[in-house]
Amino acid sequence: MDASEQIISADSHIAETEEVFADIDPKYRDQRPRAIYDEQAGALLAIPDIDLKVPMGLLCTGGRPPQEFGKPVRWEEIHPAGYDPKVRLEIQDQEGLSAEILYPSVGMVLCNHPDGGYKQACFAAYNRWLAEFCATDPERLIGQGVASLRTIEEGVRELHEIKALGFRGVMLPGTPDIEDYHHPCYDPIWQACVDLELPVSFHILTSKGDFDGPIRGPVIIYQIVTVRGNQNIMMMLIFGGVFDRFPDLKVVCVEADAGWVPHFNFRMDHAWERHRWHLPAADLQRLPSEYFNEHIYLTFQDDYSVQHVTDALNMQRVMWASDFPHSDGTYPHTREIIESVTRGMTDTQRSAILCDNVAALYDVAL
Repeated sequence: MDASEQIISADSHIAETEEVFADIDPKYRDQRPRAIYDEQAGALLAIPDIDLKVPMGLLCTGGRPPQEFGKPVRWEEIHPAGYDPKVRLEIQDQEGLSAEILYPSVGMVLCNHPDGGYKQACFAAYNRWLAEFCATDPERLIGQGVASLRTIEEGVRELHEIKALGFRGVMLPGTPDIEDYHHPCYDPIWQACVDLELPVSFHILTSKGDFDGPIRGPVIIYQIVTVRGNQNIMMMLIFGGVFDRFPDLKVVCVEADAGWVPHFNFRMDHAWERHRWHLPAADLQRLPSEYFNEHIYLTFQDDYSVQHVTDALNMQRVMWASDFPHSDGTYPHTREIIESVTRGMTDTQRSAILCDNVAALYDVAL
């Protein structure tokens, strides 16, 4: 790997501590997420009204070997780069990264909190904290604001607040509180995202059922099917005609890999060409695959299948990610993994997925 090569992670994460939510709306101060420790489960962030206490030691492994996943980890053992921007920049230097696009960790769980007001208050506090975190170096720490969309009107205000805080994109919950995302009631949201130049991200594990949905067979299968929620969202936006109504809308399918897309596109086109006369969908102007290839960006970490389907992907929409400090992340083996997943790619393709695509999407100065 050329030491001068520019590399940007399109999906990395914050490891929220309870301090992240200290500036919450006073109405929810006594209910804000709190750090606790359990002898069996380790460091946890407890969230009221959700049975699941977020296992921060398991979620944010920060380079620990897989053999140690699931062992109790104390709060002080969680990698400080998850919440300390200066340490985070040091890790970027160690890994040879020029910048990272930053998403929440606990925020993914909060996406499905049953109290919309509480969810909105947590996201607002998180956004304010993240803006300060990123201010340490705005061209290397590039945060994604999070919006709750409790109502359409409130959602539009959230988007303007996110833009005012300096964020260059927005993450939305996988499952909304109102209608589903293909419904025309969301048109003001999509228009605001276009007008504010905020690419819309949907991250895995933010849809209802992603954490506790039914599976068949051994529990390990649950870890494999996490991409299904995002696949459903992409199909819904396409067959719902959202991209016909908003041709400038950009959507990022985060941490769901990319090697599956060629077959997925085939299945969508097949359904459209054979079954649209008896199965309702929007009156699309193009094949479903064309919308996918133009409007939807994909992030992946170590999906080795990508190198085998480069001719069937729009390589201007594929972006590599480190996923630091999560258990599916590449740290501390980022350089070896990049070399492995880009083997056989042209220099143009490699540069596109490692840097050029994400830099263009988020206007990152190189």
